[in-house]
Amino acid sequence: MKAKTKTVKAQESAHPLDGVLDSATHARVPLLLWGPPGVGKSAAVTAWARRRGLPCWTVIASLREPADFGGLPLVSRGDNGQASVTFAPPRFAQEAAEQGGVIFLDELTTAPPAVQAALLRAVVDKAFGDLEMDPDKVTILAAANPPELAAGGWDLAPPLANRFLHHTFAVNASDWAEAFPGYWGKPPSLTFQGRGVGEDAWAQARSLVAAFVRARPQLLLALPTDESRRGGAWPSPRSWDYASRLLAGANGAASRVLPLLIGCVGEGVAVEFCHWLRELDLPDPDRLLAAPASYVHPAQTDQAYAILSSVAQRAVTSGLSVGRWKAAWTILAAAAQAGGTDVAAVAARTLARARGDREDLPLPRVELTPFLPVLRSAGLLSQ
Repeated sequence: MKAKTKTVKAQESAHPLDGVLDSATHARVPLLLWGPPGVGKSAAVTAWARRRGLPCWTVIASLREPADFGGLPLVSRGDNGQASVTFAPPRFAQEAAEQGGVIFLDELTTAPPAVQAALLRAVVDKAFGDLEMDPDKVTILAAANPPELAAGGWDLAPPLANRFLHHTFAVNASDWAEAFPGYWGKPPSLTFQGRGVGEDAWAQARSLVAAFVRARPQLLLALPTDESRRGGAWPSPRSWDYASRLLAGANGAASRVLPLLIGCVGEGVAVEFCHWLRELDLPDPDRLLAAPASYVHPAQTDQAYAILSSVAQRAVTSGLSVGRWKAAWTILAAAAQAGGTDVAAVAARTLARARGDREDLPLPRVELTPFLPVLRSAGLLSQ
């Protein structure tokens, strides 16, 4: 059965949290995300705001004084000489009132009681000092670590807690592993004073880390049970991000970067990752793209995932030419024919998103057929 000609649409990877954030903001209900450190609460909120085209002002509550929310008192005299006091709002509130968008109160459980008290009216009434915002233009979101995991943490006062919709942020290892190779559509440039980590090397490293997390999902987030070890290195989405950057800087040689990986995710996990990486024996994705017929589907699922993810990312980051586009789909089709459709589906979504509206990249009807259901469910194929 041949697939009808479809349009592959560019679509930024959405987060499962988007629906919760949309519901809360449309209903004008302030939302507070709870979760342990390093799971990506802040990144999820700012990414959602970007996808919705909303300016976002991140405010770290512990770094602010009560006057930053209640308003700084200013004494002035009118024409009749009588003194009066006004409460001036902070700059971020003025900008939000003018432009509209999101005021994101991060690290809320690090705010002392006096600051929490000053937030009471701001959260519900969108009022900062004497400035009252249009609730149709400005929404309030917040994020917090549990007090026992926050730096200098405080319990939320009942009046402030009662002003929020509370939602526990749960990170899903499978979703994270799928999105991480493409970095949610916005990988930053890793440079400092003219030197840095190459984009292709980092994309390859992200694919490797994602494949490892897919094979060991319990190691995406493993907060030590021993409280004395929580002040050191342990695996989280944030620390795996750091590990991928260091791995890329070492050009994939995990043995040379092992001490740095230990400093990110802890010794036991870093050693396990390096051992896993040595056992994979991955081919060069450039060689596969140059000779797609040479692809042999491995029996080991995590090896196949790492290879196919690397092929898709390399095809995209190196400049998506017609030749590499066709070669990548040829490799994915071979994987599907060998029984690896589910494993190859992640790479198929990566390629579909990268095509966007480019008419010069022909839709491979035969190669695309095994992936039609997953591409349709992801909204990457028009009907």
